[in-house]
Amino acid sequence: MRKARLITVEGIEGVGKSTHLGFIHDWLKAQGVKVLITREPGGTPLAERIRELLLDASNEQLPAMSELLLMFAARASHVEYVIRPALAAGTWVLCDRFTDASYAYQGGGRKLPMQHIATLERWVLRGLKPDLTLLLDAPVQVGIRRMRGRGQRDRFELERKVFFERVRRAYRARARCEPLRIGLIRADGDMQDVRRQIIKVLQARLARWL
Repeated sequence: MRKARLITVEGIEGVGKSTHLGFIHDWLKAQGVKVLITREPGGTPLAERIRELLLDASNEQLPAMSELLLMFAARASHVEYVIRPALAAGTWVLCDRFTDASYAYQGGGRKLPMQHIATLERWVLRGLKPDLTLLLDAPVQVGIRRMRGRGQRDRFELERKVFFERVRRAYRARARCEPLRIGLIRADGDMQDVRRQIIKVLQARLARWL
């Protein structure tokens, strides 16, 4: 049995993750890959309840450290009951955000020490890392403009532009540090251009994996 892979999709609000996740899922299936699509925070009943707490705009006074710990509490459940079992069974996992999001949002955005996040990552994931991360990147102003057209916004979406600038910088710093794992996708163009970039990265990886 060929090794199952964990592929994650990352990016700030408004870069089109939700739009492109379904496309990536369908493209992988067309290549003969059995794939499960999931998300963070979420993926299990408990993690989805934590997601509700984290996104609830009325919880605006949630301390940054509480936010980080809740993210990893949800992730622990998700990894234990969804991701590891799927990979062990030979099913690839396509996840909307993963640990890179904690480094970007809680590390970059909330300014929490990166070493605290790294410690939680070691404890919770025990060596599990994405085989490939597609980082959809666009200027913050583009993301905000797209996000404002959605209607009611969640607690993160209500953050100011300067917050998302820090998040984007943190994401791009991780991409520079791990270029072999993180494929940087320019996401401010039209949909077909973004999908061509995604396919190019996926084809290169699948040529090595399959």
